[in-house]
Amino acid sequence: MTHAFSRYARVLSIAGSDSGGGAGIQADLKTFAALGCYGMTAITALTAQNTLGVSGIHGVPPEFLKAQIQAVVEDIGVDAVKLGMLHAPEVVEVVAWAIDHYKLPNVVLDPVMVATSGDRLIAAETVQVLVRELFPRAMVVTPNLDEAALLIGHAIDSVDALDDAASELLALGASAVLLKGGHLPGEDVVDLLAQSNGDRLQLASTRIVSRNLHGTGCTLSSAIASHLALGYDLAQAVERARNYVVAAMAAGADVKVGSGHGPLNHGFAPVPTFRLPATGA
Repeated sequence: MTHAFSRYARVLSIAGSDSGGGAGIQADLKTFAALGCYGMTAITALTAQNTLGVSGIHGVPPEFLKAQIQAVVEDIGVDAVKLGMLHAPEVVEVVAWAIDHYKLPNVVLDPVMVATSGDRLIAAETVQVLVRELFPRAMVVTPNLDEAALLIGHAIDSVDALDDAASELLALGASAVLLKGGHLPGEDVVDLLAQSNGDRLQLASTRIVSRNLHGTGCTLSSAIASHLALGYDLAQAVERARNYVVAAMAAGADVKVGSGHGPLNHGFAPVPTFRLPATGA
């Protein structure tokens, strides 16, 4: 008699470690768990970091990053991938190889270039390699306005400018872009999901006033990957992920963690880990 096993929705974060726990793989794992997914990591870099900023970055050798990815994918398998801090060209190349070699599905690329504190986290020469190698391989790219400005070469200064900027980002090779408008002034935060097929989805919410915004981008991209792993389409995954982040920001707004930019409250309403049919695992 054979046993009918179930499995978890498996999400792999390929990103940097935040020793302060607010962003990076720590935020990713908290998000995966809160949304009922099984999280795994391949760490690209260690940071010495807290709520005040980044005081050091120690890159993981590319061959060891590759070993981490191989160990996870070949044994456990992957339903979605979140890409975060990829600080050097050879790191980007390992990730591109892995996506192709293992046909990794549902890749969410958060082009981590600037921390909430303003610290630059990526070498300039890496940006071109990131665009060339990973934009075409990702299901969606999720830049904030600072990152988008670096990518397209000019600032984005209004909600009306989001659509043209998203089109410029799509022209760089992405099949979909979630352009995050949180850095624009105004009472509402407006984000735009633009897909290469012409679909546009504008998402707006009332701005939450909080000093605890560290890791919002990491958390959003992880939440999108989680919902893709659970079987939602891209628009649904983005909308659900955004709702989660807004609620996590609201739940953590009045908490003091450290002396600078604190984290979201990732665990404000965790759900049990989902069990999916093992077929096709």
